[in-house]
Amino acid sequence: MTDTSDKEAYRAAYAEMASLKHAVSGVVGSVIAGVDGLLLLHDLSNGPEPHDLAALAAATFGLGRQTGLALRQGPFRESTVRSHRGYFSVYAVGDAALLAVLGGEGLNIARLHIEARQVTARLITMLDVHVAAQARL
Repeated sequence: MTDTSDKEAYRAAYAEMASLKHAVSGVVGSVIAGVDGLLLLHDLSNGPEPHDLAALAAATFGLGRQTGLALRQGPFRESTVRSHRGYFSVYAVGDAALLAVLGGEGLNIARLHIEARQVTARLITMLDVHVAAQARL
């Protein structure tokens, strides 16, 4: 994989994260992380530490995955934690990555789910292309 294609993939992923902020009022920021909690990208300018959100996303994924297995409801897709002052939603991006979105208390969660599901579908395509190109090297 060339540096140019890496940069293009990062730009495209950042654009997807930015689209959530523009489309859904109340989105504070987001991170893309591996299911192991490794931070890949973030668009947070202040507030919680991005590495902490990546770790929390992985923990949320782990709990959701085990719940789905125990209840025989299939693989993890998404989970939302609603707190007194906001939301933390985690969405599966394929089998190896997660999109975690932090929202304030005024977040329209229904709109976030609609938009984030579309974003994750596009991220899956980007990551599949990115991984397939790396495998050829």
